Amino acid sequence: MPKPIFILIVAAVLSVAQTVAGQSKPTVDPQDKPRKVKQEPDKAFIDWLRDVVPIISKEEQDAWNTLRTNEERERFIEEFWRRRDPDPDTEANEYREAYYERIAYVNEHFSSGIPGYKTDRGRIYLKYGKPNEVESHPAGGAYERDASEGGGSTATYPFERWFYRDIPGRPGANIEFVDPTGTGEYRLARNPFEKDALLTVPGAAPTTTGINQADLVAAANGVGNPFSFRDADSPFSWQELIAILNAPPAAPKSDPFGGALTESPKIEDNPLNFETSFGFFKLDDSRVVTTITVQADNTELAFHDSGGVQVASANIVGRIVNVAGRRVNFFEDAVTTNATPQELNEAKSRKSAYQKTIVLSPGHYKADLMVRDTQTGATGLRNVGFTVPKFGSELAVSSMILCSLLQQVTDETQSRQFVIGDQKVIPNISGVFHRGSPVGLYLQIYNAGIDQTTLRPAIDVEYALVKDGKELQKQNEDWRSSRMTGERLTLSRLIDSRALTPGVYAVEVRVRDRVTGQTLTQKEKFTVAR
Repeated sequence: MPKPIFILIVAAVLSVAQTVAGQSKPTVDPQDKPRKVKQEPDKAFIDWLRDVVPIISKEEQDAWNTLRTNEERERFIEEFWRRRDPDPDTEANEYREAYYERIAYVNEHFSSGIPGYKTDRGRIYLKYGKPNEVESHPAGGAYERDASEGGGSTATYPFERWFYRDIPGRPGANIEFVDPTGTGEYRLARNPFEKDALLTVPGAAPTTTGINQADLVAAANGVGNPFSFRDADSPFSWQELIAILNAPPAAPKSDPFGGALTESPKIEDNPLNFETSFGFFKLDDSRVVTTITVQADNTELAFHDSGGVQVASANIVGRIVNVAGRRVNFFEDAVTTNATPQELNEAKSRKSAYQKTIVLSPGHYKADLMVRDTQTGATGLRNVGFTVPKFGSELAVSSMILCSLLQQVTDETQSRQFVIGDQKVIPNISGVFHRGSPVGLYLQIYNAGIDQTTLRPAIDVEYALVKDGKELQKQNEDWRSSRMTGERLTLSRLIDSRALTPGVYAVEVRVRDRVTGQTLTQKEKFTVAR
C-alpha cells in the first residue's frame, strides 16, 4: 500500500504550508497591483500631431510632451489654433481651414511612395501655402544655363522653381526642388547645380563663361552659387534660406498673408524704390473714397523685348489693415509699361504710376505695399500709416492733388484708373515738374453754404502762388460757369509754369464761406526743375 501513504504525506505537507501562510500577510498578485501609467493619447491626437509637424514650434512640441490627459491635449489644440487665427472675432478659423485644405492638396499632388506631407514640397506648401509663381519642368530635358551658372546648354532632371514674395525672414524667396531619381519625389536643392543631369559627364554640356566643369562639380557639393554676384545666391544666403524653410513658421498675428505686420519699413537686399501717396474724397457722411497711388521711376524697372516692343512689368500688392490689425482690403495687380525701341530712352526718363481706389470709413489704418519687378525680382516694400478724415457737415476740403495729367473723362476713356468723379487725375507724387509743363491742381469742397437768392454756392476761393514766403500770383475762382454736384464743388485747373524760375513753390487755396463765415486753407508744395 505505498501509493496511498505517499498521497497522505503530500497532503500533510500542503496542510502545514497553508497553516503557516495563514499566519502571515496575505500575498497580492502583482497583476492586481495599481500602476502609475501615463495615459497614452488616442489615435486622433497622434494623427493631429503628425499633421502639424511642419508648423509646430519646438516650445509647443515640448509643452505637448508634458501633457498627461486627453482633456489637456484638447485644450492645447484649441489654444494652438487660436494663436494662429487671423480673425479671432469670427467663429471660423481661416488659418486652420486653409491648413487642412493644404494637407489634402499636398497628399494628392506631392505623394511619391511617401505621403505628400512628408515630402520637401509638401512641407514648404504646408508652411507657406501656394507659391506666388511656379516654374515647372516635370520632364527635365534641354536647359539654357544662366550666365552665373556657367552658361551653355545642358539637360536637367525634373525640377521646379517656386517663388514666394514674402515669407518671414526672407522677402523674395526663390526655392528649387529637384527629382534626380525620377520617382516624383522632389527634394529641396542646396544650390542651382543639382538639377544639371550632365554635370558629372566628362566633356558633356560645356560652359560658355570660362567656368570649368570641375569647378561646377565642386560647387554642386556645397550650398549656394559661388559664381554669382547676387547676394541672394551667396552660400550664406542659401544656408539662411534653407534654415528658414526647415524651421516652423512664426504664428501669424492677424495676418493671413504671411509675415507679421511691422511699424517700420523693411529693408530689401534687392530694393526697388517707389513713392506712394493717399487721397481722400467724401462719398457720404460715413464713407470716404480713398485713392492709393504708387509711382516709380522707369529706370527702376527692367525693360525686355517682347515681339519688337520693349516691355517692363511689375506686380503690385497691397493690404490695408485697421488699428486692430484686421485686414479690411487686399489687392493685387500686374501692370506693364511699353515703349518702342526708338522711344526706350525717353520712356526710361519718365515715371510709371498705378492707383487703387477703395472706400473706407473714417479712422486710422496702415497700408502694406509691395512692388516687384517680374524680370529681375527687385522688390520694394512700404509700411505706411494713414488717417481717413471725417468730413462731417462743416465746410471741408478733400486732399489737394498736384497732378501731371488733368482731363475730362469721356466715353472713349478705357482705363478707369485715376478717375475721380468725371475727371482723370494722375498725381505727381514727387511734386517735381519740368519748367514749361503745366502743374495740375485738383480739389473738392464740401458743405458749402448756398445763397438762397441765387441758389448757388456763396463761397469765395482764391489761388495764391508763393515762393520763399512771397506771394507771386493770386487769382479768384469764378463760379458763374461752375457745375455743382450735390454738396460738392470741384476745383481743377492747370498752372502755367513757363514763366516760373526753377525752385520750390507752394500753391495755397483759400476758401471762405460767405453764408456761414467759415474759412480754411489747403496748401501743397511743388518744385519747378529745369
